[in-house]
This record gives sequence, structure tokens and C-alpha cells, in this order.
Amino acid sequence: MKIIDKLLLKPEDFQPSFSDWEIKGVLNPGAVRLPDKRILLYVRVAESAIQKEGIRTCPIMSSEKEYKFEYQHIPEVDIVRMGRWGEMYLKDGLCRLPTISHFKRVVVSKDGFRVLEKEQRPIFTGMPGDGDYGVEDPRIVKIEDKYLMTYVSISTHEGVSTSLAISKDLKSWKRQGIIFREQNKDVVFFPEKIKGKYVALHRPEGFFEFSRPSIWVSYSPDFIYWGRERSILQPRPGAWDHDRIGAGAPPIKTKKGWLEIYHGVKRIDGITFYSVGAVLLDLKNPEKALARSYADNPLIKSEKDYEKSGFMSNVVFPTGAIADLNGKDVLIYSGGADSIVSVRKLRVNDILKSMEYY
Repeated sequence: MKIIDKLLLKPEDFQPSFSDWEIKGVLNPGAVRLPDKRILLYVRVAESAIQKEGIRTCPIMSSEKEYKFEYQHIPEVDIVRMGRWGEMYLKDGLCRLPTISHFKRVVVSKDGFRVLEKEQRPIFTGMPGDGDYGVEDPRIVKIEDKYLMTYVSISTHEGVSTSLAISKDLKSWKRQGIIFREQNKDVVFFPEKIKGKYVALHRPEGFFEFSRPSIWVSYSPDFIYWGRERSILQPRPGAWDHDRIGAGAPPIKTKKGWLEIYHGVKRIDGITFYSVGAVLLDLKNPEKALARSYADNPLIKSEKDYEKSGFMSNVVFPTGAIADLNGKDVLIYSGGADSIVSVRKLRVNDILKSMEYY
């Protein structure tokens, strides 16, 4: 399969919010094509206050009107262990983050490969009660005359949930609050109604693991209230997506079905690998999988140096998929190693041929 790829954005492309902060990564962008055919990315920028020896500093949003913070200073002796993403587990059992994320706008050329504009100021941030520990991993889709952005909001009382914001111009957003409660991530919307309902894919998790985290479907009349939920795609034993899976970009409509680009996780000898696969869902029944990437062959894996080494190594995490203007290719925007943003162009027919049909 022919793949054209490029490292698009890296931490050095952006300025820290404050002089005593540093950017840890730029990653996991939401993507949408603008009316003038250029592509807009909402890029997640993760940054932290510069840490002092013996103390971990956690920024917490303290204002709804300004990009303003309080700081929680945690002695390292109170930290029981560190997680894969740098999260800190304290003696009282609670978790805290040394980094905080917001979104910045980046405009890319019509072909998807050239950065034309980078906005340095945050365009979308957390706020008290809606991401006071930050906002992460936006997915954007245009439905009818509105742009809808799902994002992970990390809050003191609501934990890790998925929230929704709606915009007419991709600049001013009306926040709708939480639509999938803790802990539920990787929420993407189908770009049109199916049988009169809006449809979402999502990935809930629980404290009691009867099964590995999987991709679910849910339906709504208004984007706010969701129901008729069920798991439609599960991890496969021994496969590249053995441990967990989650939706990546909003599905793309093809003649053969809805093409969903998703991520899968496998741990090998204590090392975690995030790879990319594809699944084809029935156009009229999104609960029915027609084909899926082979269990022994992901669509994309972390082969580039900038994906094999970084804030979290061995990660390719797709969050945007845009149909190319030629009508034959798809542009996949991903985070790499939780540090950079990459773009890949693949032929849609090649993706469809690379899958196992049921």
C-alpha cells in the first residue's frame, strides 16, 4: 500500500503560555475542511509549569473568562506511583496531572500537507467545572449547518468525561456540557442522521473489567441525550488491537459503507503500542461491521522515529480523517508519541482492499 506521510507540527512550532512553562507535546488534532477547501486543525497542546526538584506542580483552571490558574504543589514523597501519561497517583488514591491541555487553530493547505497559519493563542481551553484540569483530543464534524466538537474534559468532580461544543464559524463555541460521563472517551459523530437519529461511536470503561475496552454505538435525537447503547467492535486476542480499541476520526461515507479509522492497543513485554486500523460499517445499520483490518496487519503502526520516541513512545493516534479533493484518497491526521502531529495520505480503495470481509 502506498502511503505519503509528513511530520506536520512539533512542540517547537508553538510558544508556551507563560515564560515559566514548557510545551510537552502537540498532538491528536480535530480536523475539518473549510468552505474555501483548506483544512482546519484544532491541535491539542499539552504544557506544564517547569517542575522543581522534590515538588510536582499541577495547574488548575481558576477562571471562566481568563486563561488563569491556581497551582497545587505536591511533594514527591506523597506520590505512590506515576502512570504512563505522567499522571500522579497519590497516597489518598486520587490522581493528579502535571500537564494541562488546550486547543490551538492551525490552517493547512487544500492538499493537506502544508501549514499556512498557526495561531499562538489558545482558541479553546478548559474552565472551572468544564475541564479545570484541561481539555483533550478534539474530534470535529460538520452536520447540516453546524460544526460539532467532542472533546475530553477533565474535571475535579466529573473526572474524565466527554463534552460537546457547537459552532457556526469554528471560532466561537457554545458549550453543551458532558454528553458521555466518566470514564468515556473517543467519541465521534457520524456526519449525517441514520434512520432519523444522530449516531455516535464511543468507548466507555468501568472499574470492573468483564471485557476489554471496546467501541460502542449510541443514538440521539439532539446530540445531548444518548441511548440504545451497545458494544459493536471488540479487541481481538493476540492481535495488534488485543488490549483496547477506540474510535479515531469521524466516519467517512463511501459507496461500500462507513469507513471508520480507529486505534488499537497491544502490550508486548511491558511496552505499549498504539496502532491504526480500519473498519467498514453498514451504511444503514452502523452496528453491523462488514470488514476490518486483519488481526496481524494494522493499517498504520509506529515506524517513524517521531512516533517511536516521545512523551509516550510507540504511539500513532488518529483523530482526523478528511476526504482528499481528488475523491480517491483520505488524509489521516494523527498524534505521534503524544508529542507531534503527522499527516498520511492513503488511497481509499487500498484501505478497502486491505481488510478482511465477513
